[in-house]
Amino acid sequence: MTADRPVSPKRESSEEVLSAVPYGLRVAAAVAWRSLIVAGALTVVGFVAVKLASVLVPVAVALLLAGLFSPAVSWLAGKKVPRGLAAAIVLVGGTVLAGGVVTFVVISVTVGMPGLIDQVTASLTDLHTWLRTGPLHLSQVQLDEMLGNLTAMLGRNKSAIASGALTTAVTVGELLAEALLVLFCLIFFLAQGRVIWAFVLRAVPAGVRGRVDVAGRSGFTTLAHYIRGTAAVAFVDAAGIGLGLVIVGVPLAAPLSALVFLGAFVPVIGSVIAGAIAVLVALVANGVWAAVIVLAVVVGVMQLESHVLQPLLLGRAVRLHPLAVVLALAIGLVAAGIVGALLAVPLLAVFSSGVRSLTARPENHSPGRTAPGASAPNLEARAPDPGAP
Repeated sequence: MTADRPVSPKRESSEEVLSAVPYGLRVAAAVAWRSLIVAGALTVVGFVAVKLASVLVPVAVALLLAGLFSPAVSWLAGKKVPRGLAAAIVLVGGTVLAGGVVTFVVISVTVGMPGLIDQVTASLTDLHTWLRTGPLHLSQVQLDEMLGNLTAMLGRNKSAIASGALTTAVTVGELLAEALLVLFCLIFFLAQGRVIWAFVLRAVPAGVRGRVDVAGRSGFTTLAHYIRGTAAVAFVDAAGIGLGLVIVGVPLAAPLSALVFLGAFVPVIGSVIAGAIAVLVALVANGVWAAVIVLAVVVGVMQLESHVLQPLLLGRAVRLHPLAVVLALAIGLVAAGIVGALLAVPLLAVFSSGVRSLTARPENHSPGRTAPGASAPNLEARAPDPGAP
């Protein structure tokens, strides 16, 4: 038999100190320092993301567009069209369609703006008459003083307005550069998505590569379902509100419909803000009753969206609690403005889908099986190809 090793006084003292600390406090301390490490890592990631936002945001937008266009590319590829050629056809077709819509909106604005200006001028004349003869009974001197104060305020802020215009010009240049980066990334995502995904999987340890593979495909599938469902909802919103504007006779119905379509991609608040702008234009151009009718149309379309379209088109694919959506939207707005609001919810959906896939039972990730909804048509990853770059 071997004699028991003597316990060193230092170790015995450490054990006595540890036993004197309450168990709950030890657990809280362990959780606290691990939480600090996680928070520090997230802070570093956030700092790097902010510094590289001009690159990461175009890549994220390209992924969103890849989820939207990949079914068409896969359909053409299934018809024996080479995938690169299929991606080129879809991109050219999408560019032509987007250019046609933009041209139509610009022409509508050009044609409808003179009539809108005339209606706004008439409304301002009516407002001027109401201010003089209505309950306020303002005199002409008071009205002239108000107009003079407004003119003086604009004069004092002339330099700020000029610098804002210069900043806008710089921003337009940056947006053009980022748009080119989006197009460049989108071409490769559509044409070589599987190869890119197989290359990324090489950085994952072999023991968990299968589960990460399924989680990545599941996340991309969720992203694709989200962007397609949102596009369908946006189209219905724009068509419904645009039809109401045309029936009421509100000018610039086409640009306002386009604004509603774009606003629908920002959850919760996008469609509301775009609808409010449409109501405001109807109020200024057509009067109170026209604005009330447009408001009723907007509310009806919003109810259709929230109670029918979103549960039907997005509910099963995204599976996010409304509170999570609102919090993600708020964080995105605070962190990155409109771009953050646009990307926050789809990123949360992808993250949630990936985590659910990674935490599923191991048998769900066995070879040959796919997690529910993990058949992304473009980034659908097969087993990593040793010959892939």
